[in-house]
Amino acid sequence: MIGTAELHKRFLECAGACTDTRQLVRDGMFFALKGPRFNANEMAASALENGCKYAVVDDPNVVVNDRFLQVNDVLHALQDLGRHHRRHFNIPVVAITGSNGKTTTKELVHAVLSAKAPTLATIGNLNNHIGVPLTLLRMNADHHFAIIEMGANHIGDIAQLTTIAEPTHGLITNIGKAHLEGFGSYAGVVEAKTELFQYILVHQGGLFVNADDELLMQKSSSAQRITYGTSTNAMITGHIVPNGPFLGFAFDTSSRTEHRVRTQLIGDYNLPNALAAVSVGMEFGVPDTTIVETLEAYAPGNNRSQFKDTGRNHLVLDAYNANPSSMQVALRNFAAMVTDRPKLVILGDMLELGTDSEDEHNNIVALLTELQLKAWLIGPEFGKTGRGNVHLRFSTAAQALASAQTDPISDHLILIKGSRGITLETIVPAL
Repeated sequence: MIGTAELHKRFLECAGACTDTRQLVRDGMFFALKGPRFNANEMAASALENGCKYAVVDDPNVVVNDRFLQVNDVLHALQDLGRHHRRHFNIPVVAITGSNGKTTTKELVHAVLSAKAPTLATIGNLNNHIGVPLTLLRMNADHHFAIIEMGANHIGDIAQLTTIAEPTHGLITNIGKAHLEGFGSYAGVVEAKTELFQYILVHQGGLFVNADDELLMQKSSSAQRITYGTSTNAMITGHIVPNGPFLGFAFDTSSRTEHRVRTQLIGDYNLPNALAAVSVGMEFGVPDTTIVETLEAYAPGNNRSQFKDTGRNHLVLDAYNANPSSMQVALRNFAAMVTDRPKLVILGDMLELGTDSEDEHNNIVALLTELQLKAWLIGPEFGKTGRGNVHLRFSTAAQALASAQTDPISDHLILIKGSRGITLETIVPAL
């Protein structure tokens, strides 16, 4: 049986860590995790044969030589190792969570800080109890900052992740109706997300807080904080400026010098995310002009706040994820967009809403009526909503794709938004 300190010595001999035999790291350390339908202990020997230096296992029956490192529990060993490794670096570690916008905010903050010095950041959405320690194990002596995204489906998730990452700073983008099935209620979401604030308060770290959000301001009232927003009470203030279909904004520094930024992000609802990046950059000494240049150069990807001209239609792609809060702001923003093209909304089910699902999907259909938007509604949850003549309903994205191929849509401005599991991106080639 090997302890954390000795495991770390072995890890320093390696080129990195991995948990997936399909994405092995040559000379890396393989962690043989277990799940409901798999036991990677059975694949440890294969991982070593295919280039890994060590395999961390918790089944003594698979150990045949000293390249198999036995622990009591592989997941706990990975988490303990991530924490142990993080403690070797005295750098600012900014944890970011929230119901909406946390990945976009993480990417913007990463871009801004990277303009000053090498910065570690969560890759993709590796933001859970496995992804966070894997991210920490990528930390090296070149890094001056770390940005750790933290996701949660249940109360206690963020508390656990903070004890692994031990952040020095925290940022909650917002608290909305997401993963209600796991949290039980909106009050549960509030309790879970503010676990980050609680950790920072106890450890006397710093917070970045949206001054326009009464709940976040209340929950952080006793903390050392930097505030941002449209409120005149914010330390860093900003406001929208026209920029076509994209977010344009201006922000003021402490010297009241105004800087204008023309981003490549769709949606004015991204203003708080951009101002969060401004506030983090200013706190860590990134020059104002560099912040402007970096935010203007950042191009969103992965179906997040993207604008796409297909040659036949203009698309607003926001199909990576959805919950009632993000769906509402996306629809209101889309309705306010100025265009000479007819508008169409393609919406996919919002998943993991539990017993609130039917009511929340009905609320979205009611909002479509209020905003006078024509929609395609895709998924079984939207299929349960009251039927209206203006909306087409499809059980699956494949059915919607077939319809778009049979009756092509042209010269429209189209918003595409839904939970990742509905795979709305598969419809894009037909638009």
